[in-house]
Amino acid sequence: MKKYTKIVAVAAAALAIFFTTNVNAQSAPKFGIGLNVGVPTQTGYSFAIGGDIRYQFDIDKQLSVPLTTGYTNISIKDTYGGGSFGYIPVKAGLKYFFNETGAGVYGLGEVGAAFGTNSGSGTSFVYSPVVGYAWSSGLDLGVKYEGLTKSGANNGYVGLRLAYGFKL
Repeated sequence: MKKYTKIVAVAAAALAIFFTTNVNAQSAPKFGIGLNVGVPTQTGYSFAIGGDIRYQFDIDKQLSVPLTTGYTNISIKDTYGGGSFGYIPVKAGLKYFFNETGAGVYGLGEVGAAFGTNSGSGTSFVYSPVVGYAWSSGLDLGVKYEGLTKSGANNGYVGLRLAYGFKL
C-alpha cells in the first residue's frame, strides 16, 4: 500500500473514532443500500456500474458522517481491447443537509482507498463529491463524481446514485 493511501486510511479512521465519541445519543445510525451508474471520464471506457452500502451516523440534524463501501466495475470499450476493471472503495466523509430537518438537498464529500480486484491493480486513492436530495421516506438520489488516483494516473466517472436508507 502506498504511503498516501495509508495516510488517508489513518485519517478516515481517526475521523470516524472522533465523531463516534461525539454522536448525539438521541439519533439512531442509518444504513443505506445504493446503486451507482455512470459515464467514465477517460477515453476508452464505456460505462460504470456498482453497488454500495453506507453506514451513517448523525452529529446533528444537518451534519452526518457516512462510511461507505461496495463494488464498482468500469467497462473498457471493445475498440480499446474490451474487458473491465473493478474496485472496492472504502470511504469516510461528511454529509451536510442545507435544510434544518435533516432531509432535502445535501452536499457530501468522501475520501478513502480503492482496492483493485483485477490482478496487479493495487490500491488507489478515491474521492467522491456528491450533490443530492434525500427524502424523509429514506429514498436518496445523488449526482456524483468518483475519482481514482494512483501513481499520477487518474480515472473516474460521473454518475447517479439511487439509494434507500433506514434507521437501525
